Amino acid sequence: MATSPPQQVDHHSLPPPVAEEPESLLSSLVFDLSQHVQMAMENMLKMINEIDQNSLGIMEEVEKCKESALERKKSLEEEREKFQKAACTVLDMLNSRE
Repeated sequence: MATSPPQQVDHHSLPPPVAEEPESLLSSLVFDLSQHVQMAMENMLKMINEIDQNSLGIMEEVEKCKESALERKKSLEEEREKFQKAACTVLDMLNSRE
């Protein structure tokens, strides 16, 4: 039987035996993780926008309440002045009778 000359193997054309599999798994893990992080960031952005809108509405309500309270305060002060004037008038009337 004739022996054939040994064939030369091109090591560059063969895939690395085990190294590719962990790299592939790691790459897949990193990709999945980045997808989850991106979705979480998008959800956080939506929540931030919702919070901003809600806080704007709350701030508007607070301003309305402040204005209403100031108007009520002014009204009560005017009413107090009227009662004080009326009380002073009654006291003057009672003092003038003596």
